[in-house]
Amino acid sequence: MARLPLEGLRVLEITVVWAGPYCGSFLADLGAEVIRVESTKTFVPLTRGAAPRLTQTEIDNLPLYSGGTPGRVPGSRPFNRSPMFNSHARNKLSMTVNLLDPGGREVFDRLVSISDVLIENNPTETMEKLDISYESLKAVKDDIIMLRMPAYGSTGPYRDYRAHGVHIEGVVGHTMLRGYEDTDPSYNTTVLMSDAAAGAQGAFAVLAALRHRKRTGEGQLVELGQAENVFPFLGEYYLDYRMNGRTHASLGNRHPRALQNCYPCAPARDNDDRWVVITVYDDGQWYALCDVIGAKHLGIDPELADAAARYDRQPEIDAAIAAWTRTQSPEAAMAILQQRGVPAGAVMNQADAFADPHIRDRGFFQEASQEDCGTHLYPGPLYKMSETPLSIRRGPVMFGQDNEYVYRELLGYTADEYAAFEAAGHIGTDYVIGV
Repeated sequence: MARLPLEGLRVLEITVVWAGPYCGSFLADLGAEVIRVESTKTFVPLTRGAAPRLTQTEIDNLPLYSGGTPGRVPGSRPFNRSPMFNSHARNKLSMTVNLLDPGGREVFDRLVSISDVLIENNPTETMEKLDISYESLKAVKDDIIMLRMPAYGSTGPYRDYRAHGVHIEGVVGHTMLRGYEDTDPSYNTTVLMSDAAAGAQGAFAVLAALRHRKRTGEGQLVELGQAENVFPFLGEYYLDYRMNGRTHASLGNRHPRALQNCYPCAPARDNDDRWVVITVYDDGQWYALCDVIGAKHLGIDPELADAAARYDRQPEIDAAIAAWTRTQSPEAAMAILQQRGVPAGAVMNQADAFADPHIRDRGFFQEASQEDCGTHLYPGPLYKMSETPLSIRRGPVMFGQDNEYVYRELLGYTADEYAAFEAAGHIGTDYVIGV
């Protein structure tokens, strides 16, 4: 088998929720030995699920993404069964050590001394309480690379603000751009684009720092403020404000320079709503649309001869389009319109995505197993590389699964020392009662 691009590199991951673990998953996919450093005394909600222990009633009342488990069964260790965590826990290792307890820092420093990179996305004050900084890491290993991903950076008035993706979206203005035209932002669901964007950009930053180290022998500190990372995604709106003094609100499913919306289709057998998105950019697409939906009277209306006029009368046009789409399945509407050159796409739910022939043909979902969770399909590595094929080499890592490998093989502790760490509570595969 071909050698993976990052094979031979070791990455320590002190990460929470999604952005940091997602960053680590990119590096693990590329072959780095990514070791999650976790604590038996600290459970961070929404990282390995909602809570370290869950009753059946609690599971039944939780949405699957925020802490539910497969089959709505908690199991004895529900933190190993969290779908949100397990989706980015492939190809990783996990060890436990309590950094604030006696002996914990010695273990951590020994691990740092044989590692190449540390990534973290905790609040700045959390890392200060742990006394983990680039300077402290550099004192142990001179060429270490540290990636920090605090929500708002480690300097400035917001440095200690804690934030999930929904908060970051609000701060950068994304929340005001989403939702329906006739509702306020409180109706918006969470998209958490900032987490995904930070994970991908963070992995790229680590690769750039590794390249720098290869050329110069120098490690470095890389800081990625997650809010700052999102601003460029909204660049056109900030430019419009700076150049024209305009601030934007939600457009719903519409587009300011095209006829566009999301239209209802014939319901599925289970009576679930089905939808298709249609966009009309130019006159050719407009006339083709009118022909397909049987609304030739709109196509010959001289008052609808240009895009601006059509935009002004979109509610009337939407009604005509919806009358046709309600007779079609999303897939049929998409195929018919695309054949006529009209941009259209079926809106998929999760079941549709799993069954989609294109996704299946590309092998995006891959099967992986884990002792506490069983065997399931997971999103696979996002890259397809002709010379170094990537795959899920190992299923979602369980809490503390690799303690013996890290303590005994990597760090060289004896069996007696290992037993002592275990007795002191550093080593475990479960959280301490009361956490």
